[in-house]
Amino acid sequence: MKRLTLLAFFFLFLFGYINLQGQHTNILVADSLLKSRGEVFFKFKVGSQQEVNILTRIISIDRVDGLEVFAYANASQFSEFRHQGYAYEILTPPGLLLPEKDLLPGIEQQHPGNTTTIWNFYPSYNQYVSYMVGFAQNHSEICKLDTIGTTIDNRLLLAVRISKNINLEETEPQFFYTSSIHGDEITGYVLMLHLIDYLLSNYGIDPRITNLINTTEIVINPLANPDGTYHGGNNSVSGAVRYNANYVDLNRNYPDPKVGAHPDGNQWQTETNAFMTYAYNNHFTMSANFHGGSEVFNYPWDTWSKNTADYQWWQFVGREWADTVHKYAVPGYFTYLNDGITNGNAWYEINGGRQDYMNYWHKCREVTVEISETKILPTSELLSFWDYNYHSFLNFIEESHYGFSGIVTDSVTGQPLKAKVFIPMFDIDSSEVFSRETNGYYMRPIYEGNYDVSFSDSGYVTKYVKNVQVSKWSSTTVNVQLRPLSYTSDNLGRGIGTIHICPNPNDGDFFIDLPKNVNYPVTFQLYSCMGKLIYQTTWKFQSGSDKLQLSIHGLTPGIYTAKVSTENSVYANKLVIQSVK
Repeated sequence: MKRLTLLAFFFLFLFGYINLQGQHTNILVADSLLKSRGEVFFKFKVGSQQEVNILTRIISIDRVDGLEVFAYANASQFSEFRHQGYAYEILTPPGLLLPEKDLLPGIEQQHPGNTTTIWNFYPSYNQYVSYMVGFAQNHSEICKLDTIGTTIDNRLLLAVRISKNINLEETEPQFFYTSSIHGDEITGYVLMLHLIDYLLSNYGIDPRITNLINTTEIVINPLANPDGTYHGGNNSVSGAVRYNANYVDLNRNYPDPKVGAHPDGNQWQTETNAFMTYAYNNHFTMSANFHGGSEVFNYPWDTWSKNTADYQWWQFVGREWADTVHKYAVPGYFTYLNDGITNGNAWYEINGGRQDYMNYWHKCREVTVEISETKILPTSELLSFWDYNYHSFLNFIEESHYGFSGIVTDSVTGQPLKAKVFIPMFDIDSSEVFSRETNGYYMRPIYEGNYDVSFSDSGYVTKYVKNVQVSKWSSTTVNVQLRPLSYTSDNLGRGIGTIHICPNPNDGDFFIDLPKNVNYPVTFQLYSCMGKLIYQTTWKFQSGSDKLQLSIHGLTPGIYTAKVSTENSVYANKLVIQSVK
């Protein structure tokens, strides 16, 4: 820490020297920063917006105010930028602006996971890990810890998952908050830790929080770039940098729908691969990623100048976010650009951003929220920024329930389907959603109105549902069954037939009559009325009988779908549990 303090003093001295000596000393400071930190922070002026859209392919643009541009660059980026001939000014990095005393808490903190924690401090890296573990351990009935992956320097990428039935996949929206993909933008880092604590502490006490957790699977990753945040060492955020340990901007490193797989010219980083895998393994309905350096709700697209299909919806939820913040914040906070909201590309173009990647490839409505103009706030301001923002945090989670939703299943077997939910003459640029293969659930956030919707899956007859009515702050349920293309009235053709169950109704003890000469192995599956697989067993060899005996206890009385599958055929029927044994 002493070495870091002396280094910060050295750079502050150099910045002062620049002010005295002028432009010719810029390169001296830039070289020193690039050698010690791997990146440089600077500003310059352009003649037009078109220049910004060209330079965004060379450097990492941080903010554009009119014709003044603030940006970061690593050594190769800065060399290419200098060849463009722009006059520039080297700026003090945000990670070196605050003295250590402004990064320390005002009072001593409590133990990890304790609900009395006062979030007016930046934890050390080890404290952060302890808090995340503590949340899951102290609230194990509704919370568990996910390891998304590890960084280049082997720090952990962590998330907590919060839900009523934490070990079950339910027919409910999955929601994701993630912060600080830029390691020196860490207001959101602390606010996300605060949010986790707030949700867990108020479950069963506050009706609104209880309902959110009962009806939503909430996933929160407070720190997406720990190598950048703890560049100066695990004990303090002092010395934080924007880039990762390879000097790559992680928010330019994702596949881009316009530019292609590697828009920044770099291979996908360890952190990028980890988050892409995590997105693939989940089914997020909505998401927000938190940044700093400005105060604005930045909605898609960043890469394209054209509007999304959900342009009206984005303006609506953005306006709701900003107006709610204005209600609780001091005057002047979160009023940048269009009073706190902007289309990303209209501000300035970026390629390879996480926001566009999630929207285009994962059908997840993700937004970028620039939450504080100061990237690393003094700890004395962290509780105030929580008060300004937490109402909007909760509102945005609730928005993941508004629109239309339902379950898509096979009309014969009741098995859940991964179906495309598409609105003709409306959906463009990958704005459709898909139901989950595991339980058939889908959620389509959308602006109020009437919509004609198609549901389709390979091998099934497309179904059209007309006049689906959606109102603000409400949800319309549309459950759909799709008929197999080759299914006929005699239940043949695709190998789909009917099995005989005896007795039926029953109490969980029953026989299944198989068709003669059926090929083994035979798999039996039992699905709930919601399409959830609740029981499965397989017979590998013929038992000498065409009857299969089953004894399944603990079933709730109701209607189920029984399905028998062989390599070439599928057989199904309804099974009624009338009493519990």
